[in-house]
Amino acid sequence: MKYIFLGLAFAMLWASASVATKYGLKSAQPFVIADVRFFIAGALMLVGAHILRGYSLPHKDEWKPLIIYGFLNVALYLGLFGLAMERVAAGIGTLSIATNPLFISVLTALWLKKSVSKNVWLGLTLGMVGVGIATYPLLIKNNLTTPLGIIILLSSMLSYSIGTVYYSSRKWDLPILAINGWQVLFGGILLLPLTFFTTDMSKNHFDAQFWGSVMWLVIPVSIGAVQLWLYLLKLDAVKAALWLFLCPIFGFFYAWLLLDEPITAYTFVGTALVILGLYLGQKKINNRFTAHSGGTD
Repeated sequence: MKYIFLGLAFAMLWASASVATKYGLKSAQPFVIADVRFFIAGALMLVGAHILRGYSLPHKDEWKPLIIYGFLNVALYLGLFGLAMERVAAGIGTLSIATNPLFISVLTALWLKKSVSKNVWLGLTLGMVGVGIATYPLLIKNNLTTPLGIIILLSSMLSYSIGTVYYSSRKWDLPILAINGWQVLFGGILLLPLTFFTTDMSKNHFDAQFWGSVMWLVIPVSIGAVQLWLYLLKLDAVKAALWLFLCPIFGFFYAWLLLDEPITAYTFVGTALVILGLYLGQKKINNRFTAHSGGTD
């Protein structure tokens, strides 16, 4: 029950990023939103990790992996995601989150030489089909998304998946809070040059809408959801990835409630397939996980 609660909490928080970013883009450019978000979130987490909790600083051989992870999982992924959200509907934005499990599973199998069962592949396939059906009206009928936006979104998804596999493939001695704080801070630093050269300050208004968007992205998303995600990854990367399938369900609801994006019969059919795929994948993985680790907790 604890695992299910944490997985649902992660999906609900992570799915809110698309709508929050959409609100922020009404006041500022994507890289400005991203960098302000990264520096505030990184600073808060590092203060919590190293000052309030007294964790040791990373060892000299830990800096490079933190920088690489920050580049893949923060600077590249979230930088591209912000650009994509200028060109896609918030509901489509959740598509990138939901389709990540397939990339994560394939990359995990290739990188770590782990096999993925047929039931997991079936669950992932049903989830992909369900997400595609649910997002069809947003992509085709309502003209709320551009081809360039989809390309940028797919690029961000690939970066995120590579970053996830990289994180899972390493043995980390640092606590999760410290890892998260440093990778977010490094992501912001690495994005700064691009922000500097592409920003038109006349298009940025640091009003209440901007700060509301940024602080939601900082606390519930960058701190809360990512902490939950890293914890789930420590248990099992493929199993954790299946929770990403629930993100579009929450994302469509948020987009409908707050941005007036449509919910149609396609949404309900797609949602049913997503839940079925999640059930099949989780059932098989849970059985295999129990068989391999039972009695050794």
